[in-house]
Amino acid sequence: MIITNSINSQSIFGKWYSTNDETGEIDSVIEVYKKQEKAFGKIIEIKNSERKNAVCDLCKDKNKNKPILGLNILNGLEKDGEEWSGGTILDPRNGNVYKCFIQLVQQDKLKIRGYLGLSIFGKTAYWQRAK
Repeated sequence: MIITNSINSQSIFGKWYSTNDETGEIDSVIEVYKKQEKAFGKIIEIKNSERKNAVCDLCKDKNKNKPILGLNILNGLEKDGEEWSGGTILDPRNGNVYKCFIQLVQQDKLKIRGYLGLSIFGKTAYWQRAK
């Protein structure tokens, strides 16, 4: 017997819910997409109506004061076996950019690990696939 799932449900690509660590609430929708064989992700929806026009005032360099809505937060990850790594993730809540890797750990669950230096000094988040 052959079990078939849509390619979208087996891939890191698509729309994902990001959850606020402090509240446990979904605060945004991130679209992960492929460009020139690398993975990128941008914020396509902000759930809190008071934050819809927020800017990344804590960001540095080119993202300083850019609108958070539409901001690329995942940049330049390359496929490496079962994970995508070698890129960065921006946390618009604090303006920091971290090295990161992402991996599909279940059909609708994405593991994101952001870190400085060694990956043991970092934080892991899980995104659920947006319905």
